[in-house]
Amino acid sequence: MNVTFAQTFLEVVKVGNLNRAAGRLNVTESTVTTRINALENLLGQKLLIRSRSGAELTSAGFKFLRYAEIMSQAWGQARQELSLSKEFKSVCNVGCHFDLWDGAGRIWADQLRENHPEVALSFWAGDVEDIERWLSTGLVDVALMFDAAVSGGWHVERLFADRLIQVSNQPRDFMEWDPGYVYVDLGAEFRRLHAEAFSVARTPVITISSSSWAIDYLLKWGGSGYLPARMVQDHLATERLFKVGDTPEFTRTAYLVSRPDVGEDWPWFQSSIDTLKAQLAPADAPER
Repeated sequence: MNVTFAQTFLEVVKVGNLNRAAGRLNVTESTVTTRINALENLLGQKLLIRSRSGAELTSAGFKFLRYAEIMSQAWGQARQELSLSKEFKSVCNVGCHFDLWDGAGRIWADQLRENHPEVALSFWAGDVEDIERWLSTGLVDVALMFDAAVSGGWHVERLFADRLIQVSNQPRDFMEWDPGYVYVDLGAEFRRLHAEAFSVARTPVITISSSSWAIDYLLKWGGSGYLPARMVQDHLATERLFKVGDTPEFTRTAYLVSRPDVGEDWPWFQSSIDTLKAQLAPADAPER
């Protein structure tokens, strides 16, 4: 299959219109139509419902969407690795959970840039489902993630225990329900523990799946929510946020997942991970 067909399909889905997709791809609308028709003929399925108002996915289109994304990503990765400039020996593709760039991801990237400048780095940000898909299709070599229930012989190492505490923009103790409560979706295990600890099931003012986004929201609009202690320590110190008293704490474990043969290709890899784990060790220390 021509990768251009898949990339054209993705662009149409992104903008919802063949004409706008043509403008972004710098081709004519008839070229976009020809590519989509050719793709649908190859698959034997109608992928888009096209009308004057735009283009919408069919059920087959929804199913094909993830494969088109994988094809486009794999093609970009292949081009990058096959066109390495002479100052680089390899490319390390890393899937990094949104909440792990602030800390583990940045520390490891800085360490590799300083100690292994011959390695080109490619960091992809995503949630657990994104990263599991990238691992299963081989699009990433390494992942920094939570809830590492991966299969297929991947090597899994524990990095640290992430303390999750409830914070508020106002100093206070536990209350049954905060009208300004922000539900920060911190993963499957957190959802289970949160449901067990808080029996009151009301609709939060907002649900956010990124801790950094949730921090920005709380600082602007106020309210309360659970966040990683490591990410709010500066705001606690300056009293822009406050730890809510008499509320339970939770933990989620951060893992590093890598393909089993990565150490054979990269002799530097394991020592860099050992150094990273040593730098992250204070995250496991209890609060004084």
